[in-house]
Amino acid sequence: MYLCGFISGMWLGRYRSSRPNSGWDPDEISDLVFYVAVGVILGGRLGYVLFYNLSFYLSNPQAILAMWDGGMSFHGGVLGVCGSVLFYAKKTHRLILVVGDFLIPLVPLGLFFGRIGNFINQELWGQVTNVPWAVYFHTAPEGPRHPSQLYEALLEGALLFCVVWWFSSRKRRPGQVVGVFFLGYGIFRFLIEFFREPDVHLGAIAFDWMSMGQLLSVPMVLLGLYLFVMRADSSGSNVN
Repeated sequence: MYLCGFISGMWLGRYRSSRPNSGWDPDEISDLVFYVAVGVILGGRLGYVLFYNLSFYLSNPQAILAMWDGGMSFHGGVLGVCGSVLFYAKKTHRLILVVGDFLIPLVPLGLFFGRIGNFINQELWGQVTNVPWAVYFHTAPEGPRHPSQLYEALLEGALLFCVVWWFSSRKRRPGQVVGVFFLGYGIFRFLIEFFREPDVHLGAIAFDWMSMGQLLSVPMVLLGLYLFVMRADSSGSNVN
């Protein structure tokens, strides 16, 4: 699924770069996708270690490298991608928000494939429910559960892709496309967490109901609002 995500990102990136006045050369996309892939993997793993199970990994530091046992954080992946974008922007002498606006429409399809992978692997399932579309997971205790991985694939993946791709097709201020993505993902993830089974070793993080996923989504929503609203009042150029 990671491979599907990176390949789709490469294809979409080359398509966007080939459009008139894009300001990008299709040959540049392979380097950008490579740096992003590194950021996703390193950031996703370190994010999981720091946000979701720090005490365990402090006691078992060798387990940090055992990625085959699972454990990746989307929010950590975002931080890793931000680092990759910053590095690439400096390397190519571009504004970081210009690189971000070009890249971000490629991301939701990767999220779509990643959540389908979670469903196939029977991990990160939802809470017990009796809705007609409930699913029995061999890895989950008790009865049928919300297929929350599919909810995320549809909202954070397919729907968010359509929204961000459409929004990026018009003239926007640098940073606004990134803002729409952060805002949309943060809202969708916050809502879906109500149907998703919280991590057993974490439970509720705040207010006796807020999960870690919801807590980490709040800064994304705030940053998305800031980029969308504040950048609308600033000067900038078109980012295709």
